[in-house]
Amino acid sequence: MPWTISSSLDDFRARAGGFLAAHPAENTVLLTITDRLAASGPHYYGDGVPVFGWWRAEPDGPVAGAFVRTPPFTPRLGLMPESAAAELAAELAAESAAESAAGSAAAPAGSAVLTGAGGSAAATLAFGAAWAAATGTTSAVRRNERLYRLGELVDPPRPPSGRSRLAGAADRELLVRWFTEFAEEVDIRITNVATVVDDRTAVGHLHLWEDGGRPVAVAGAGAVIAGMSRIGPVYTPGDARGRGYASAVTAAASAAALARGAAEVLLYADLANPTSNSIYQQIGYRPVEDCVELAFGD
Repeated sequence: MPWTISSSLDDFRARAGGFLAAHPAENTVLLTITDRLAASGPHYYGDGVPVFGWWRAEPDGPVAGAFVRTPPFTPRLGLMPESAAAELAAELAAESAAESAAGSAAAPAGSAVLTGAGGSAAATLAFGAAWAAATGTTSAVRRNERLYRLGELVDPPRPPSGRSRLAGAADRELLVRWFTEFAEEVDIRITNVATVVDDRTAVGHLHLWEDGGRPVAVAGAGAVIAGMSRIGPVYTPGDARGRGYASAVTAAASAAALARGAAEVLLYADLANPTSNSIYQQIGYRPVEDCVELAFGD
């Protein structure tokens, strides 16, 4: 059964919303993206037109796979079989070839050449292999991550001095700087950093750890969507590291997510950073699945 690809957020939520909500951990990024687009409009992540897709194994069967792309970002794959991921790559490659032949004005929405993809390891690697085969480009792993789910929240083994508090308007300049530093350090793109900081501060989703009256770390706790809340970013500036602040502020943000009614509290950790993977497990997080971010090239 071919994928259904649409530029309509309403159609996507109507067709695939139940599937996303039934698997909130595996679809956590898609749930977050679509919730933000619904609240803030289609250009929240950039000027391009968002693209959504859902897959059924049988024409009249239930949705069993989904993806979202918000240009300029690469597609994010939700839960799906490897075969569906390979099929999606072939279909998007065919659209990209049609765009090249017809000119961008005649291209289907979202069919621009892809520079990468991200999602669960098995499906995303299958997508990358199929994309490379269809386009003659290469597919390489850019980042390996692990998705964790909170079991029982426990205190950090070596609690630092200080306390947690919600970020406020007075912290805006500091948070914009920290978000920018975080993005540069982990090599990710955050569009409209100031807007992101303002939006998350306004709804009480950013938690600071203070020591001696000075903010020393930040952790975000996302909105509760389909019973799921995701922690991130977690950032400690270089001169404050190694003192347990990240563990403490992550625990505080996790407790806040639970207090807001989250049944599942999730977070991603870069597998190249053993410290972060260790501290998250020390406060109660357990692995769910491994994920990859791919880069496509010539």
